[in-house]
Amino acid sequence: METRRVTSFDGTDITYRVTPPPFEGAKTVVLVNGLGGPYLAWRAQVEYLSDQYRFITWDYRGMYASKRPSPDVPGAYAVANHVRDLEAILAAEGIRHGALMGWSVGVQVALEAFRRLPGFAANLVLLNGTYRRPLETIGPLPGLGRLFPPFVAFAARAHTLAARVTRSTIGPPDAVLWLKRMGLLGKTLDSEAFAELVQPFGRLDMDALFSNLRALDAHDAESVLEQIDVPTLLITGDRDAFTPRALAQSMARRIPMAEILVVRGGTHTTAVEFPELVSLRIERFFAEHGF
Repeated sequence: METRRVTSFDGTDITYRVTPPPFEGAKTVVLVNGLGGPYLAWRAQVEYLSDQYRFITWDYRGMYASKRPSPDVPGAYAVANHVRDLEAILAAEGIRHGALMGWSVGVQVALEAFRRLPGFAANLVLLNGTYRRPLETIGPLPGLGRLFPPFVAFAARAHTLAARVTRSTIGPPDAVLWLKRMGLLGKTLDSEAFAELVQPFGRLDMDALFSNLRALDAHDAESVLEQIDVPTLLITGDRDAFTPRALAQSMARRIPMAEILVVRGGTHTTAVEFPELVSLRIERFFAEHGF
């Protein structure tokens, strides 16, 4: 993917990446990232589908290669501003229509983009995400998610320590094994692929990460669901502890033209754990709906 940059509405320098169109008139798929994984999280889908589609993805403000906003205030990280960053990218690339494909908190950004960019999305693909405040959905037990917002607030105040803990937790090779044993990662996940995926996460600006987390947790896209008038594919794992499959099933019932794939054994990184299955299902979904 070629790396490019654009200046957003408030002067923030945003980094985005594009693949070349495989042929003239090829349609565009916008990949909307999670916070825990950069564009590398989509590698399998890009490799499988790049002979049919052009892909665009971007780093959220303050994340990975994108700059922090100025002035750097809490409101600058609002989900609506991520959509305005996307709008600047689409304008720079001259793209007016495409698909929105979001993973994790990228589902909320994709839903907000559907609301704020009317007529852009020909369809939606939503993986392992939620329409509600995301920190409240974490955890396999009801009510456990309510403990996470205070934890995030504490970690934001001690972000130097949080960065050290994060790097020491996900960095060692044994971490993948233990995360699999705890059920937070699927057994089919390739350890080398996961190590490549999390390596950039260890270098993140933790202050910006927690600013984005707080902004996302203040966002609720529930009112968008019934307004979605395009084909929508939801993909989830039956072992996802962060956004349980019940959330995807609830969304599927409320979105008029929704389909759902529940992957047995899939966790929050279903697309990385089962790349062939997920890529094939997305390809079929696009084909069946004329995209």
